[in-house]
Amino acid sequence: MAEYLASIFGTEKDKVNCSFYFKIGACRHGDRCSRLHNKPTFSQTILIQNIYRNPQNSAQTADGSHCAVSDVEMQEHYDEFFEEVFTEMEEKYGEVEEMNVCDNLGDHLVGNVYVKFRREEDAEKAVMDLNNRWFNGQPIHAELSPVTDFREACCRQYEMGECTRGGFCNFMHLKPISRELRRELYGRRRKKHRSRSRSRERRSRSRDRGRGGGGGGGGGGRERDRRRSRDRERSGRF
Repeated sequence: MAEYLASIFGTEKDKVNCSFYFKIGACRHGDRCSRLHNKPTFSQTILIQNIYRNPQNSAQTADGSHCAVSDVEMQEHYDEFFEEVFTEMEEKYGEVEEMNVCDNLGDHLVGNVYVKFRREEDAEKAVMDLNNRWFNGQPIHAELSPVTDFREACCRQYEMGECTRGGFCNFMHLKPISRELRRELYGRRRKKHRSRSRSRERRSRSRDRGRGGGGGGGGGGRERDRRRSRDRERSGRF
């Protein structure tokens, strides 16, 4: 029985736990949902609720009529928002593996930003700090999210251009950033990784050269290595 319950956890067969909350971190029924929303106590991913405002959805003139925003203007506005949030997350809290913004219109998904950090501790730190901050004149509401695999959360029909539910679909419609910004943000991270790798290689080569010095002093070199190893174990370093 326990194995069966574990196998259906978070699926539509689960009559106790909400499958939408488990997959997407949001549910259109909210607190009125008849199934449980199991909020994680630790996660790599945080949800910042309803923070992005698409100017194409909100732009109005003084008399209340809709004001047209071109696709180019909209993309520039979105790229600026994405870069600002992504950079803030990395500089203030820690390395970001993935960031996604919902382009849905339903209240529970509109403008939601999901940030997946490399480390759970960074996600926890971000949630604690962000809930004391404001953005665009509004208080920020952030929480840990159960979402770790965005492929399960995304609407496959939308990705193929075939979703018939439009903006009110209950699966994520992710808003893409420009290719140039993607290269800049994620390319910057790859360069950082390469720089760290080269630094480790240089340190490794330096240690190898230090050990290789003349054959007669082998015994003393081994004793130094043993002392270094004991020191590293005491300090908790590799």
